[in-house]
Amino acid sequence: MTSDNPALPGARRLRADRARQVADVLRRQVLGGAYTAGPLPHEDVLAEEFDASRNTVREALDLLRGEGLVRRVPGSGTIVVADKVPHGLNRLQGLAETLHEHGEVVNEVRALGPVRAPGPVARRLGLPDGSEVVYVERLRRLNGLPLSLDLTYLAPDIGAGLDAADLAHTDVFRLIEEAAGQPLGGADITLEAVSADAHSATVLEVPRGSALLMLERLTTLADGRPVDLEYVRFRGDRITMQGRLLRDTP
Repeated sequence: MTSDNPALPGARRLRADRARQVADVLRRQVLGGAYTAGPLPHEDVLAEEFDASRNTVREALDLLRGEGLVRRVPGSGTIVVADKVPHGLNRLQGLAETLHEHGEVVNEVRALGPVRAPGPVARRLGLPDGSEVVYVERLRRLNGLPLSLDLTYLAPDIGAGLDAADLAHTDVFRLIEEAAGQPLGGADITLEAVSADAHSATVLEVPRGSALLMLERLTTLADGRPVDLEYVRFRGDRITMQGRLLRDTP
């Protein structure tokens, strides 16, 4: 008898709770490539592995189907259809550098030019209120498919020499280093889930309200000067964030 049977003492969790637990573990296996060579194991096998009922496993697979990660094929079982790519969080790299093993990143420059910086943006870049910055908006595609919408504010001296041709074929990080004459030093990032607004949904070719991963990144030069503030909206169905954290010893 399985552990999610409500008749067992101390096991009153709803099946939906157990299904989420199973789905969380299976999701990582799916995205990690554990089942690329064939279908997922049969429901009976998964039920035994997770010490769960078949109904729980079915609900877990339904969750993954709803996320577009797997698909049920009559006569073949449940197969992986996910095309998510891993985006590392351990190093400061441009998108093309990060995803070079997964295909070609192409940038469509949708806007480029000087704008009056909103107060919070100016202050994050260490500029006086009312300063001009260079604003860049790019749609980034991986192997032809929309992946992210990047809104970038650059310090005026850094962005002044940029043109659309450079930005279409080169990561902005490399262009910043060339303009500054020094390497980038680091970045402060915030990652959160947001819903696709009408503009983002249209550009990224997703339904309005779809889940997006929003990366806010303030990048500094090696000397500590902030020069690049970005708001990057990733399609949640096409990318997964990965990293390794180390615990400081007291």
